Amino acid sequence: MTPAEQIVWEQLRGSKLGMHFRRQHVIGMYIVDFVSLKNHLVIEIDGAYHMAPNQQIEDAARTEYLQRKGFRVIRFTNDQVLTDIETVMSKIIKSLLTVYFL
Repeated sequence: MTPAEQIVWEQLRGSKLGMHFRRQHVIGMYIVDFVSLKNHLVIEIDGAYHMAPNQQIEDAARTEYLQRKGFRVIRFTNDQVLTDIETVMSKIIKSLLTVYFL
């Protein structure tokens, strides 16, 4: 895991948010960074290479595939995690609540 992924994992592991998450989990042809299978929520932490045009196209296809499989996908950059973990976690919690209460 990258340093940013390690930070997020420390916040998610052990059902700290009241939801079970898996890391580096296979969904079809992809390995996602983190997933709550019960809530159908995928969390991706993106490094700088995700800004490259070709990678953005691949990421869009990946997100579309995961959405077709019934998952909601939220993405954060490494920089967001490293500089503002509170906001990142707030958005994750909001996404969990949104998914949970739909």
